[in-house]
Amino acid sequence: MDLDAVPQEGNTTLGGHRKAVYARDDQGRIVIAPSRGWEAEEIVTSHAVDALQAQADAARSRVLAGSASPLEYWMYACRMDVALLSQTSGFWQWRVRRHLQPAHFARLSPAQLGRYADALGKTVDQLRQVPQ
Repeated sequence: MDLDAVPQEGNTTLGGHRKAVYARDDQGRIVIAPSRGWEAEEIVTSHAVDALQAQADAARSRVLAGSASPLEYWMYACRMDVALLSQTSGFWQWRVRRHLQPAHFARLSPAQLGRYADALGKTVDQLRQVPQ
């Protein structure tokens, strides 16, 4: 994209901030240019956030029904999936999936709960509960 074609429409999901994009200047060099975003990006971001919220709501319902652990709710509420939670917590993905089951979650040690709490930016007490 050329430097003068960098979108400046504005994007409410950026919260008034700008982001850096790469563009080609008049001399053909690739430079970093500030952008306020564009409408298409805002629409896609809004849909993605809505989908993540729906996943968190569905997980919350499963937790309240007793078919999932609170870890599943917090994973989705923090906009993560199994792969990302695995990377940030240091657990293998198969172990994360196992810990999403209530029986296995109940047997986690305080150290394991602490790893998940750190990865999710929560306390261990918050991790054990789901907001009503």
